[in-house]
Amino acid sequence: MKLQAQVGDTLHSIEIRRDGDKVFARVDDREYELEASEPEPNVFLLKHNGQIHEFYVAPAAKPGSPQIVSSRKVDLEVTLIDPKRLRGSLGLADAADGLAEIRTMMPGKVVRVVASIGDAVEKGDAILVVEAMKMQNDLKAPKAGVVKEIRVSEGSTVSGGDILAVIE
Repeated sequence: MKLQAQVGDTLHSIEIRRDGDKVFARVDDREYELEASEPEPNVFLLKHNGQIHEFYVAPAAKPGSPQIVSSRKVDLEVTLIDPKRLRGSLGLADAADGLAEIRTMMPGKVVRVVASIGDAVEKGDAILVVEAMKMQNDLKAPKAGVVKEIRVSEGSTVSGGDILAVIE
């Protein structure tokens, strides 16, 4: 699993792989082999180099919102970002009327409009590119169809949840 973590003004790349009780984590360019357990909800024990570290992770109010991660030494505000979730998703009404809304999950800036109104697109085709948290993310068509609306232009600032394009 690949994620990003915003801690203060710093963005960290994180890659996590689990094998039974072992967790292999890469944070930026550092690698860790850990044993992990969750003895009670939101409490995590990580064993690393013979030491056990206990963390409490407060549940996020909503996806993409900050979480407080507490240890005995420090409390940190951490925002986890899943790049896959930044790539657009179906709106709730999509199944009913055949429309698919492409939304951004994070605030950012539109750096490129790839498709135009009237273009036929396949599922997975890039429609827009949005820069969020210093990363460029392709927002892709969630289904095959025709681009009916492009609601932004290059250089536009967008908020999390904004509808940027509509596919029919």
